[in-house]
Amino acid sequence: MNVEFWKKHQDTSLDDAKNMLKKSHAEVMKLAETFSNDELFSKDIYKWVGGSTLGSYFVSATASHYDWAIKKLKAHTKSCLDL
Repeated sequence: MNVEFWKKHQDTSLDDAKNMLKKSHAEVMKLAETFSNDELFSKDIYKWVGGSTLGSYFVSATASHYDWAIKKLKAHTKSCLDL
């Protein structure tokens, strides 16, 4: 999936990428706000999360993914500076 995403956005400007990130983040946060704390953080509320919590899916799709991406960007920046 990351390769396809990379191919799709080869010509996406940095400003456009930042705007898309802000928009998608706002959409995910708006969706998360439609659930109660019990719905987000109690196990066995939604069977399809397989014993996890819905909140953990939101964390994976936001904070954890952002952390991963930041590390990738830092490594890439460092490799470019080392050239």
